[in-house]
Amino acid sequence: MLPFVLALPLIAVAAGLDEKAPVAVAVESTFPTKDDRIRQQAFDGDVDSAYEAARPPREGDVVTLAFDGPVLVRSAEVRGGGLDGGTLEGSEDGATFARLAEFREGVAKAEPGKNLKALRVVPTKDAKDPVAIREFVVDSDPALRRFAYPVEFVVDEVDDASLKGWADKAAKECERAYGLINDALRSDGYRPARVVRMSLKDGVDVPAYAAGDRITGSTKWFRRHPDDIGAMVHESAHVVQRYRGRNNPGWLVEGVADYVRFVLYEPANIGPIDPEKARYDQSYRVTARFLGYIVEKYDPEFVLKLNRAMRERKYSDDLFKESTGKTMQELGDEWKASLKG
Repeated sequence: MLPFVLALPLIAVAAGLDEKAPVAVAVESTFPTKDDRIRQQAFDGDVDSAYEAARPPREGDVVTLAFDGPVLVRSAEVRGGGLDGGTLEGSEDGATFARLAEFREGVAKAEPGKNLKALRVVPTKDAKDPVAIREFVVDSDPALRRFAYPVEFVVDEVDDASLKGWADKAAKECERAYGLINDALRSDGYRPARVVRMSLKDGVDVPAYAAGDRITGSTKWFRRHPDDIGAMVHESAHVVQRYRGRNNPGWLVEGVADYVRFVLYEPANIGPIDPEKARYDQSYRVTARFLGYIVEKYDPEFVLKLNRAMRERKYSDDLFKESTGKTMQELGDEWKASLKG
């Protein structure tokens, strides 16, 4: 509603060799983040960006690059500030770590030559300056997927303390889904938000809503529906959409957000649709199914085109005919007939 790491295995064969899909990662930290110097900037492939902590290290502080699965790490290098005297460590099981290298002059390098599930930076506890990590550089097989759209979801208000753990879990899942959302809603020159704030509030009458770079969820709803993290992914799609024009049909705005949620993120949860009552402009998951039909049958880039037009305030119903040769109503009738078939 507006007022406001998922990886599919894929094997591609080229020149007789198997090319393995990159393995998704998460950057985890015990430090609070300084302003917009977010965690994922430690693994975005951009040496001009960096993750920065908001305070100097304390005993037990670490920054971890955790992999979704084991990879053969041939070499690993970390560069940053406030790290001298600290160590770079590796883990084969994601829980027990062993020393790989020491930081000297802001750099630690290692050649483990074995399967690992995580790397982590352990600063020296008596360092006086906050930690900054410019980049984890990892040569591995399979490769690790860098963050093309770095983001950090910050949970800053939870009216029901018993839901704090749920909110943190939802924030992490939205971070993982952010790349998928932005790939689906990309357009030239558009830069999505890098910090998204999330809160759970009493007295909210809808499951969740998005306003600018903030998502607000209902404590009542998520107490009753703790499995509905997809609702927060839907709102994350609204954050990325950032449509400003008033000419965009509301049913289509919501339909695009639910296309991201139910066609791309969690297709198994879209649920049944009554073919007798279904209308292409019914909004949410019904419109999402309609858009999925057009993408599959007519134009794989149709949602990208819709998104770009709505973001640039150029939307017109004519876009349907330009992309498919048929009017919106003709497509709606055809789709509804396909549901009955």
